[in-house]
Amino acid sequence: MNKYKTLAVNTAVFAIGNIGSKIVAFLLTRLYTANLDDAGAFNTKEILEMCANLLIPVVSFSITDAIIRYGLDKNYEKQAVFSNAVMVLLAGSGGFILLSPLLLLYRDIRPFVPLLVGYIIISCFRQLSTQFARARNFVKLYAADGILCTFSLFLFNVIFIKWMNLGVTGFLLSVMLSDLCSGITVWLFAGHSKYFSRDYVDKELLEVMVRFSLPLIPTAILWIITGFSDRIFIRHIMTPRDAGVYGAATKIPNLISMVSTIFYQAWNMSAIAENNSKGRSKFYSQVYDAYMAMLCLAAGFIIAFDIPLTKFLIRANKDPAYKTAYQYTPVLVIAVLMMCFNQFLSSIYTVSKQTQRSLWSSLVAAVLNLFLNAVLIVKYGVHGAIAATFISYFVCYLIRIVDTRKLIPFRVNHLRFFSNLTILFTMCRVVQTKPAFYGAFLASALLLMMLINFSPLVQTAKRILRRG
Repeated sequence: MNKYKTLAVNTAVFAIGNIGSKIVAFLLTRLYTANLDDAGAFNTKEILEMCANLLIPVVSFSITDAIIRYGLDKNYEKQAVFSNAVMVLLAGSGGFILLSPLLLLYRDIRPFVPLLVGYIIISCFRQLSTQFARARNFVKLYAADGILCTFSLFLFNVIFIKWMNLGVTGFLLSVMLSDLCSGITVWLFAGHSKYFSRDYVDKELLEVMVRFSLPLIPTAILWIITGFSDRIFIRHIMTPRDAGVYGAATKIPNLISMVSTIFYQAWNMSAIAENNSKGRSKFYSQVYDAYMAMLCLAAGFIIAFDIPLTKFLIRANKDPAYKTAYQYTPVLVIAVLMMCFNQFLSSIYTVSKQTQRSLWSSLVAAVLNLFLNAVLIVKYGVHGAIAATFISYFVCYLIRIVDTRKLIPFRVNHLRFFSNLTILFTMCRVVQTKPAFYGAFLASALLLMMLINFSPLVQTAKRILRRG
């Protein structure tokens, strides 16, 4: 099987396991906005998610990234990789429990701290279990787990939020129980136990793994700050209600992230496998061309159908303020698009074991985002936060597109990139202002984007269908 076909097959398998979970998580926005008391309660749920996402890489030392990088590498023993990771996670969880009372200092999450601690530790366990399954090439099991996790998450949310009316507490319980079911199931079916023993711990490899993972901790934190700081600024400069509406609006752009994440899981495995191949640069060029084309087209369709998507997915019966969410979505879609390009480029740092180089570009993006939020939200409100998010991701992209090609030289079609970006921004303006015949204009813009992006998609399809 050629490398393009392997990438395509793995992407398809991950899609089967992930699309259902991503769509259900996406549809859960409808359940949350319909059943949580108001936009302020929705914002509290968003802040708890942010706290969890912020602390998971700290508690786990981002060791799950090292599991993939070294677990897929034939030069390292999988027993040593996994045993090292388990010991790191146990130490991190113990330290986190001891320090968890510090979370009580944040008044907005104080009532939920015990559940939040459980949420974080269980999520770390699930990541450990599922990522090692990927490292052992249990791709189908990983995909099946996505389906199980989807079903259990949906079921628990219906029970705790819709039926029992537990609100934010119900959300935390739902995530905890679905992650626990997922982590245990994968552990048992993959037989992870035979790979774990204190005797397998390799101190030399442990040092290498930790050195690889440590720069990823601040990198992950900085990305979360870039992605979520706007909601904190909106909450305190404006109101929790505004922050809740903004948080709901971000769910639709996450469709782009869904597509990217599915591809990235397969791409990361292929990138590591092809790291020493002769045609590596050409492979990166061709894959990146197709990746850019696919995501830009997806972004175009989401922007074009922004208004009906918002009406369907965001319920305004609990709070009429949700009706304005569609105005914020279009530019957020482009911001998420830039984040996805940055994610692809981060794989080069992972493959090259140069994770410290990803740190400084993330730092620039985070500092710029904080500064712009403080300045622009005061003057432009929610639209200022959206502008800050896009600009910070775009600057990071400019840095990484130069820096990563010093590690692995590959061709990038900058003309196609900026052409797509120009069309997408024009579509944003049309959706927000709704001039006469705006539907016809959006259809024409989508057709033009299809013509621009036709070639790389067709060329990639031919390589996938090629024998050998």
